[in-house]
Amino acid sequence: MTHLVAGGDFLALFTQMRSGAFRLELRDRYNVPEERARWEAFQVRDWAELDRLNESQRATWMRLMREATMTGRHVQRVRVVSEPPSDYIRFELALNPGNADAGEDIRYLPRHVADDLDLPSEDYWLFDRRRLALMRFDDDDALVSTELIDDPGTVARYSEGRDTAWAVATPFAEYVKKWRGAERP
Repeated sequence: MTHLVAGGDFLALFTQMRSGAFRLELRDRYNVPEERARWEAFQVRDWAELDRLNESQRATWMRLMREATMTGRHVQRVRVVSEPPSDYIRFELALNPGNADAGEDIRYLPRHVADDLDLPSEDYWLFDRRRLALMRFDDDDALVSTELIDDPGTVARYSEGRDTAWAVATPFAEYVKKWRGAERP
């Protein structure tokens, strides 16, 4: 079965999952209007303002991640990135410690390595290796829709992509050392 999910229905997937979730991110930029103020604070390295905005704007996500990981479920991501990292990826690197504090395990995979791995060509979330949330973006990197798929064959192909990417991706703490200036002081 396939259908579109958004908003609260999408977030509910994190409370419904049994063992965990995995995200593959393939873009060097995401056009998320809700991030605009945080992005501007990052660009001028206003860490106090970035922290203030994060606390209010990411509270729901962070609570969701803490609840999931405190109950023994995992939330993992692999970010496929061009090198040197785009300014947007440096922004994500600066935010990553907050995600890690909430229990997410985020790893990085250089695009030149990923290109040889036969990974899926779309961003996705995989829940319990039984449900796939396939993300569609427009030409300006804005999310257009998220399609929930539970076809076992399709889910298995994306699960293989997860295993391949996870096996070679570099943990955040190690990756950020390579790109001084991305992390916060």
